[in-house]
Amino acid sequence: MSDVMTIPVTTPSRSYEVLVGAGILDEVGMRTRKACGGDRACVISDSNVAPLYANAVGESLREAGYACTLQVFPAGEASKNIDTLSDLLEGLAESGLTRSDVIVAVGGGVTGDMAGLAAALYLRGCQVVQVPTSLLAMVDSSVGGKTAIDLSAGKNLAGAFFQPSLVVADVDCLDTLTPSLFADSCGEVIKHGVIADTELFEALSEVPMTSADLDSDTLTRIVSRNVEIKRDVVSEDEREHGLRQILNFGHTIGHAIEAASDFELGHGSCVAAGMCCISRAAAERQWCNADVPERIESVVRAHGLPVDTDLDVRSIVTLALHDKKRRGNSLGIVVPERIGHVVVRQVSSEEFEELVMLGCGAGSRRP
Repeated sequence: MSDVMTIPVTTPSRSYEVLVGAGILDEVGMRTRKACGGDRACVISDSNVAPLYANAVGESLREAGYACTLQVFPAGEASKNIDTLSDLLEGLAESGLTRSDVIVAVGGGVTGDMAGLAAALYLRGCQVVQVPTSLLAMVDSSVGGKTAIDLSAGKNLAGAFFQPSLVVADVDCLDTLTPSLFADSCGEVIKHGVIADTELFEALSEVPMTSADLDSDTLTRIVSRNVEIKRDVVSEDEREHGLRQILNFGHTIGHAIEAASDFELGHGSCVAAGMCCISRAAAERQWCNADVPERIESVVRAHGLPVDTDLDVRSIVTLALHDKKRRGNSLGIVVPERIGHVVVRQVSSEEFEELVMLGCGAGSRRP
């Protein structure tokens, strides 16, 4: 077993620890007992992950003295809706959870969102432990307290900021990911390198995460570094009033691509394309160093991710204007000035459309 790395997270609403290591799934119960207390635990998972890990987590919780129940919902972004949330809330009530008890989210980003939002709403807030099993959830969505469901108008439009009480990331869980899902998750890792860490970006340039099987120690270090980057941002700006907006690099266009595909394209792939598109537009506007788009595209391609979209410009703009980051007629666009440093620029919807035309290849050539 590799060493467990502990990353403390401090926000105005809650302080907690993120634990990263290999073979630590059986420690969830003990760690939850120490962080949360309580008598009852409800494990929430999806139909893909539950058969793999729900029993192990449940047994760990029972060994730590919890009366444990399990709720499973159909896997996929299509389940991230008000109906699934309602079912989960009814299940929590039926299981008799109190405010001092705990919900344990076992799975990827959708599960973390659903369980986190259910925890925020149930009894006006009970504790939640995040046990991310995908790379994307480990490096991004399990940390920082963003929880949401999708509406017909767009992604993540109804939600709450609700910090977990503990995050336990066992990198051995990544062994069960398909190569395509693992590669998709690398989009957020690349993003963290662009916005905050030139050394991470260069390391990904030299040896893509998808190029070979990474040993547990290397995975632990990469995941931990990504958590630290997100921790540093979230600790300073928990509710996305300022600095936290930089974590949205690639997301405004990326979310539009994701919604237009009916969420069939992976989140990381859409973010990767969004990063490349906005970087090309920024270079055209001379907002960034001329080599930035090419360097980002090179790393994105090396991980097998898309660097562009052929969506119609108006489709991207229309979907983006439903984005929760919009303020009146303006959008906050994250622009990389150089690798390792980004800024947020407020642009009008009309200027955003111009940026999309500059950055999105096939769409930008349409009349």
